[in-house]
Amino acid sequence: MLQLPELQALGTLSADGRLLFGTRIVRLFAYGFLSVVLALYLAALGLSDQQVGLLLTLTLVGDAVVSLWIASVADRVGRKRMLLVGAGLMIFAGLAFALTRNLLILSAAAIIGTISPSGNEVGPFLAIEQATLPQTAPDRHRTQVFAWYALAGSLATALGSLCGGGLAQSLQNGGRSALDSYRANIIGYAVFGLLLALLFTRLSTAAEATRYRSAGGHPNGAALPKGHFGLHRSLAVVVRLSSLFLLDSVAGGLIIQSLIAYWFYVRFGVEPALLGGIFFGANIFAGFSALAAARVAARFGLINTMVFTHIPSNILLILVPLMPNLPLAIGVLLARFSISQMDVPTRQSYTMAVVDPDERSAAAGFTNVVRTAGHSLGPLITGVLLGASLLSVPFFLSGGLKIVYDLALYRNFRSLKPPEEVKQDE
Repeated sequence: MLQLPELQALGTLSADGRLLFGTRIVRLFAYGFLSVVLALYLAALGLSDQQVGLLLTLTLVGDAVVSLWIASVADRVGRKRMLLVGAGLMIFAGLAFALTRNLLILSAAAIIGTISPSGNEVGPFLAIEQATLPQTAPDRHRTQVFAWYALAGSLATALGSLCGGGLAQSLQNGGRSALDSYRANIIGYAVFGLLLALLFTRLSTAAEATRYRSAGGHPNGAALPKGHFGLHRSLAVVVRLSSLFLLDSVAGGLIIQSLIAYWFYVRFGVEPALLGGIFFGANIFAGFSALAAARVAARFGLINTMVFTHIPSNILLILVPLMPNLPLAIGVLLARFSISQMDVPTRQSYTMAVVDPDERSAAAGFTNVVRTAGHSLGPLITGVLLGASLLSVPFFLSGGLKIVYDLALYRNFRSLKPPEEVKQDE
C-alpha cells in the first residue's frame, strides 16, 4: 500500500518519539493559552507599556540563561532529569505571576522561571527534545519528523490561543473583571506545567544521549568531552549559525504574539475572543506550512527552503500595519503565517544534521539560547515604540532585519549541505 513520506515518517517513531510529540502539544497549548492575554494581564495589573516590555524582555533573558545551562549539561547529567527541571520552572513562573503584582517579584519570577510571552518555544525543552528526536526515527525521515513536530506545536498553540482568548472573554461576559479573567489563564498555565512534568517521567533511557547512556560514559571508558557549552568538534559551525540566528531572533522579538495581540487591541479595539480566533487561524496556517516544508526541502534543499520561503513572509509582515482596516490586516497576517514557519523544521533538521550526534543537545541548546537572547531585546524595543505611539515601526523593522538575515544565511551556508543532500549530489 502506497503511503506518503510524511505518514511513513510518523510510523517509524519510537515510543519515546511519540511521547515527545505529546509533551510538545501540552507545552505549546499552554504557551498559546497564556500568550494571547499575557500583555493584557500585565497592563491590567497597572504596569506601563515600558514596564510590560521590560518584563517580557526579562522572561526571555532568564529563559536564555537557564536554558543554556540546562541544555549544556543535559547529555551528561540526563535529558529526562533536565526536562523535569524545566517543567518545575514553568510551574513556578505561572504561580508567581498569578499571585503577585509587585514588579520586583514578577521580574525575579520572569528571570528564574519558564514563561512564554510569544506563544513559541522557550526554556530548555526544545533543545533537549530536538536532540532526542533524531534517535527516535531513521535519518531519512529526520526532516519529516521535525515537520510534524512543528505542525503539532503550531496546532497546539493555535488551539491554546483560541481557548485562552475564549476563556478570558467568557469570564468577562459572566461578570468577572478583566484582571481576574486573565489571571485564570495564568493559573491554567501552571497546571499545564504540572501535566508536562508527569509526561516527562515516562521517558525511557533510550531518550538519553547515545554515547552516554551507561554510567561509565563513553563505551570505551573515555572521559566525557565538555568543550565550550558542551560543544567541541562542531563548535565553529554552531557559532557561525548562531550569529545569524541572533539577527533573525532580534527581529522576531519585535513582533512576538503577545505584542501583536496588544497591537490589534490598541489599533482596532479587538476583544480577547477575537484575538484568540486570529491566532488560532494564524497558527493553523503556520503549522501546515511547516509540514509542507519537508517536501519542498526534499526537492530544493534545506537552505534554499529556509531562505526562499522566509523572504516573502517577511514582506507580508511589513504590509500588515499598512492595511486600512481590521479584515485586511487579519488577512495579510494570516497570509504571512501560511508560509512563515517553513524555515522552522528545516532549520532544526539542518542544525542537527551538520553537528556530531553527541553534541546535538548542546548545539540545539546553544542556538536556541542565542535565539532566545535575541528575542529578549525585541519586546523592550517594542515597548518603547508603543509608548511613543509608533505602532507600525516594529513590523517594518522586524521584516527588514529578517530579510537581511535570509540573504546572509544563503550566502554563508549554501555550500554546507547535510549528509542526505551530499549523497544525492554524488
